[in-house]
Amino acid sequence: MSYHDLPDEALNLTGFMDAPTAIMVTSNRTILRVNTEIELLFGWNRVDLEGQTTRLLYPSSIDFEKIGSRWSRWLQNRPRYEDERFMQRKNGEIIWVRARARTLSPGDPFQLMVWTFEHLKDRVPSSSALTPKEREVARHIVNGHTSKEIGQAMGISPRTVEVHRASIMRKLGVHNAAELVTRMIIASY
Repeated sequence: MSYHDLPDEALNLTGFMDAPTAIMVTSNRTILRVNTEIELLFGWNRVDLEGQTTRLLYPSSIDFEKIGSRWSRWLQNRPRYEDERFMQRKNGEIIWVRARARTLSPGDPFQLMVWTFEHLKDRVPSSSALTPKEREVARHIVNGHTSKEIGQAMGISPRTVEVHRASIMRKLGVHNAAELVTRMIIASY
């Protein structure tokens, strides 16, 4: 049987499941359905995601609460919203993504929503002044890697990593690694 012979319902399901973008359907911040790209992006199996709260995909409870509050206010007056934020993969890796959502229930925005996610591999928040190397170092820092580990991964010396780290901290206006991670993960919201 060819795709042309599929009933509309099967074709719609195929279009959702095999879409080349990560798509998720939620109800009150609980995951109802995900497609294959969501599995690839976040590293979770569909069976493990569906029925879970979206909190599972956030680096912290603070992120989950702040973003939820912001989206709720925005969606009361508009059906669509978009932002960029850190999210977390199953293996604990923190990634920078563009999230887009549309509410299908404007009177109660979180009741039924469709989301798409795009992994922004080469960007971090407030990074317009950062060089590409600094962005790469910043991604490693937010994932908890040491200067030695970052140097090994990037093929540079730990001392060069420290120079990049100092430059990042200066450019982002932070004084230590904890502030840097907080700025990159939480304060950007």
